[in-house]
Amino acid sequence: MKNILQEIYDKKISEELLKEFQYKNVHEIPKLVKIIINRGIGEAAQNTKAIDKSIEEFTYITGQKPAITRTKKSIAGFKIREKMPIGIKVTLRKEKMYNFLNKLINLCLPRIRDFRGISSKKFDGRGNYNLGLREQSIFPEINYDQIDKIRGMNITIVTTANTDQESLVLLKKLGMPFKN
Repeated sequence: MKNILQEIYDKKISEELLKEFQYKNVHEIPKLVKIIINRGIGEAAQNTKAIDKSIEEFTYITGQKPAITRTKKSIAGFKIREKMPIGIKVTLRKEKMYNFLNKLINLCLPRIRDFRGISSKKFDGRGNYNLGLREQSIFPEINYDQIDKIRGMNITIVTTANTDQESLVLLKKLGMPFKN
């Protein structure tokens, strides 16, 4: 359940989007649906502790235990067997989604070295935004001394927007620091 500040914030953004795009119905106004965070762990085939460490990191970062993704078929060239764990993912909704997005925008992205904003070209054509991070140490929950290996992650922000332009405006209003 959203808190009162988020409801006021959503209402303000909804009114601005309604004026800007001149929607005929309030249900056409784009909203955030979910945020999906995933990580592929290629070395998990040889090192089972890599999955455990990544699960621990994702639990700290998101406040939710991730699901393990497994292979669908065997590939001998990569030394992978069917149903072997090769990654993890977390889907955040509602309050956890807003809390994570707030932390990402205000704490984590500014901690990236030489940060000048994120690209506005990472939309998928249907209003969803994809962001790749190279290291987990930008999150305040991660202690740099306890990192065994630097691993990146992919973050997908799913919206109800029909076009990339609508989604771009929505994310800008939420405070995403896009490059000009």
